[in-house]
Amino acid sequence: MAGGDALGENLARLRKAHDISQAELATAAGLSLSTVAKIEQGHRVHCRPDTLQKLADTLGTTADRLLGNVLVPTARDLDVAALRRAITASEHVPGLVDDFADDREVLTLGELTRTTHRAWRAYVDGRHHDTMLALPVLLVDARRLVRNSSGRENASAHRILSTAYRLGAGMAGRIGYEDLAWSSAERALDAARQCDAPEVERAISLRYLAWALVRQGRTAEAERVAVQAAEQIQPAMLDRDSDRAGVFGNLLFNAASAALFARPQRVDRAEDLLSEARAAAVRARADSATEAGIFGPRVAALQLVDCAARAGDPERALRLAAAVPRARGKVPAFWEAGHQLRLASAATALRQYRSALRHLATARELAPDWVKYQPLGKATMHRLVDRAPRRQGETFARLATHYGVIDMAS
Repeated sequence: MAGGDALGENLARLRKAHDISQAELATAAGLSLSTVAKIEQGHRVHCRPDTLQKLADTLGTTADRLLGNVLVPTARDLDVAALRRAITASEHVPGLVDDFADDREVLTLGELTRTTHRAWRAYVDGRHHDTMLALPVLLVDARRLVRNSSGRENASAHRILSTAYRLGAGMAGRIGYEDLAWSSAERALDAARQCDAPEVERAISLRYLAWALVRQGRTAEAERVAVQAAEQIQPAMLDRDSDRAGVFGNLLFNAASAALFARPQRVDRAEDLLSEARAAAVRARADSATEAGIFGPRVAALQLVDCAARAGDPERALRLAAAVPRARGKVPAFWEAGHQLRLASAATALRQYRSALRHLATARELAPDWVKYQPLGKATMHRLVDRAPRRQGETFARLATHYGVIDMAS
């Protein structure tokens, strides 16, 4: 949600600094005059991400600066209300639909596709605030296009709607709203059944559903859902379809996570599932990050390291980490940052404190916003603070501050 006085005041201030009128700004940004006026008036209007970006580009600034955002330290500081309303609403979303600053009732399929990809990119990059800003509006716009389209366009709109719900499931799960993640994943699955690529989109949605089940503690059900979906989407031996391989591999990742979170823990089962995923990753040859999945040789190897660490074997985790291949392609920063957090935890367990600090510092450099929300980073830093001797220096204090363990002002 991009509403309130901060955006309006910042926009008006920057516009005046450039010595242009509202009409001139609207023309330069390719927007209507009423859109600019509504935003500056600040009457709790909601601004589509592409509209915000057009204004920022025209004024030579960034969307974050227009909004007056700063990085938030914990998930509790994210406003989940708008996302919850957008996910759970059947049609009308009070306080969101009526307050759009942009007068366009229905976006074109092309516009909505670009908006969806930007939201997915923000999610993959670990930019939580940007994702939470984009998703409620995206869900409303996708449902509008579904309602106002037919034929092939309607099937494509359902695919976009399924993607938006999956992002909602992922984001809700990240910040600890497991029931909301489950609801969003179920809606993603329903939309996938009506889209133009039902087999793949259904499998992707089941991956998010399995992940939500793991977070709810329903591990046996999560493993069953993930394995059955993987069996249905499994690529043939010589199949080089990266999307299909990515969906298959990620479903096995989810199944392995379910086995590791089960009580009692089923480590052998998790390793078998990850070995199957790794074989598919080798056939895929390159690492990739698409809306279908994040997969490849390095990604699969990182999962094996994670498995060893979760199984309580930090020595094996660090040994496996030394043999992880370099990325051949794209591995998102938050995946690499998560790997560094896992290594920091393993090093701390082995009393390798300097190594642990290096891993924590690397994780912060890779995905500074994302790591703030990860309990593992905070727990590891807590252990280091408790065990480290005094006078560790400014770098140590800055890391402790970043991970929410101490307050530099205190």
